[in-house]
Amino acid sequence: MLNKAQIAIKTIYISIIGNFLLAVVKATSGIYGNSYALVADSLESCVDVFASLIALIALRYAAKPPDEDHPYGHGKIEPLITFLTVLFLVSTATIIAHQSIINIQEPHEPPKTFTLFVLGIIIIGKEIFYRVLTKKGNETDSSLLKAEAWHHRADSLTSGAAFIGILVAVIFGEKYAAADDWAALFASAIIYYNSFLIFRPAFGEIMDENLYDDLILKIRKIAKENPRVVDTEKCFVRKTGMYYFVDLHLIVSGKISVKEGHEISHEVKKEIITKEKDIIDVLIHIEPDE
Repeated sequence: MLNKAQIAIKTIYISIIGNFLLAVVKATSGIYGNSYALVADSLESCVDVFASLIALIALRYAAKPPDEDHPYGHGKIEPLITFLTVLFLVSTATIIAHQSIINIQEPHEPPKTFTLFVLGIIIIGKEIFYRVLTKKGNETDSSLLKAEAWHHRADSLTSGAAFIGILVAVIFGEKYAAADDWAALFASAIIYYNSFLIFRPAFGEIMDENLYDDLILKIRKIAKENPRVVDTEKCFVRKTGMYYFVDLHLIVSGKISVKEGHEISHEVKKEIITKEKDIIDVLIHIEPDE
């Protein structure tokens, strides 16, 4: 059975192949079909390929076990690379917006009709990729896979905008040829917005923001199942890559020995790690019941 890191790496390979093939199809269709919206779409897919390659390297690095220099593992590389991916997306959106504004001001021929059929296939393909990567991203809890999924959804939305722009240009002729460029401009706005959606959770992860209330409730419940645990106090969870580290304060009887308190902490730690497979370590502090 594949572990979470192996699932994420395998999924990234699929994403890379898909983005590369779509980038070629978009670029070829955009150039021969006289559609800047499609060319802009292909540019985004090229950036996605590059970003996916970096994500692949990051996932392989994140999968390395903890060592002397990195006792908490190497998972923080994931949100760091996600920031780089966001930078690529913002740069792409800026280039597309700049060229769209130039094209809107210069008269040109409308796009060819066949580009609509190409876009229809691309939209369906990208939506499939989005759903597959979202499922795997939730399954592995990988911020990188979730960012990859949003790349495909952004591509699907920008392709949809291009479809509408080209349709208007094809139906109404040369007078409305700029509709294709307006679509590309709208697509850049969508990319900006999705860049923020990708950035926000990765930023929360790197800052150890408290985003795991449901997991904390599960941890407290497991801890209190131990008959020698009176209650739980503080519980902090930090995410590192696709896994979690927990700091938990247990309240036990103040009359027991240090040795017994030590035994309780080991019992609770073992139970938590056994029942919650994504937690790889639990640091427990014993508090006396007053």
